Amino acid sequence: MSRKAKPESHVSHERWLVSYADFITLMFAFFVVMFASSQTDKARAKQVSQSVTEALEEGRVMESVVKVLGGRINNGGRTINRPPAPKAPSGPKVAVDLQPSMEYLSLELKKEIAAGKLRIHLEPRGLIVSLTQAAFFSSGEDTIDADTYGSIATIAGAIRKLPNPVRLEGHTDSVPIHNSRFRSNWELSSARAIAMLELLKTRCEVPETQLAVAGYADTCPVDSNETEAGRARNRRVDIVILTKSGFGTEPSPAPAPARKAPE
Repeated sequence: MSRKAKPESHVSHERWLVSYADFITLMFAFFVVMFASSQTDKARAKQVSQSVTEALEEGRVMESVVKVLGGRINNGGRTINRPPAPKAPSGPKVAVDLQPSMEYLSLELKKEIAAGKLRIHLEPRGLIVSLTQAAFFSSGEDTIDADTYGSIATIAGAIRKLPNPVRLEGHTDSVPIHNSRFRSNWELSSARAIAMLELLKTRCEVPETQLAVAGYADTCPVDSNETEAGRARNRRVDIVILTKSGFGTEPSPAPAPARKAPE
């Protein structure tokens, strides 16, 4: 009975390359550590050593060493640059998703904006439509002028197209008020915000679950209360279409008054 001949095993003549590659890697790591040890910055030397250890374990020698050395190294005549770090966005992040609504309202209400009756701008917390008291309310009162209903209806139309919550914020100047109706600016600012809510809910059919009110009196001015023009800007109701991140935020607090140096 004849035996089958065993197939000849293929002998690789390039196995030495594996050992050679390991040797070169270790030599490279050795010289990197020696270089780091010669630096006066001991913290960086320690960081390089740790990086080499991690890279050897994970097979990322070149990437890790370049990262630690903070820029570039020379490898056999080839310069390896560290990839540039991603740039951080400059300036505050605004509510980009509300940009179309701002453009729409700015176009539809351009006459009112030009006349100084209202202002529209984006902040990180949302889209703010600021209604001046002189155009929408009588002095010291919380009744909305019927002539402004058309402008408010335009704003309401934009609100109904959005799922965002809306906060109605009443603001006053710093001149104290005390009459038969309101005992303080807190009551006046809150009453104006509530009046705006009632109009948006009943006449403009904005869902009440989308609305909230807040009164800030004179604590969040947008201008100085030292001039009549500044006080006029501070007397306002802000319709704030909030972003998700802006839901828990408040308007910027009033700047602290400068203290006079003792004479």
